[in-house]
Amino acid sequence: MRRKDRERDESFALEVLRDCEYATLATVNASGTPYCVPLSLALIDKTIYFHCATEGKKLENIRNNSDVCVSCVRYTNLLPEQFTTEYESAIADGKCCIVSDDEEKLTALRVISEKYAKGSMDQFDAKIAEYIHRTCVCKIEITRITGKANLI
Repeated sequence: MRRKDRERDESFALEVLRDCEYATLATVNASGTPYCVPLSLALIDKTIYFHCATEGKKLENIRNNSDVCVSCVRYTNLLPEQFTTEYESAIADGKCCIVSDDEEKLTALRVISEKYAKGSMDQFDAKIAEYIHRTCVCKIEITRITGKANLI
């Protein structure tokens, strides 16, 4: 990391991943070109989970090349008079795969739902029954993670 004064430790980076509202997932197309897509994620221990449709470019890319990168920001505050921005961010590299174990898939969907739909968890079982057949869950085993912050 070029700006060592802004570097944060692994626990900070994991906290940013856990708390961020959304993240961007970077994959690589079969032709070698990058492809980025926003996603909603949840963290269980040091593993990132997200859900998606059961088909699409993101899954094609993951099947062809499991190397991915996730980038997220938890906090920003523009300071135009100082020509800077306060922020907290994290970047995680890892290997991504599709979750095939039904129990792990359900656990991941529950954690994702608790993060993004906490007030509606009484409807979780009904929604899962309705959508589980057309929902894919992926996990990213983190191989490297960095955190960074500029807090003035």
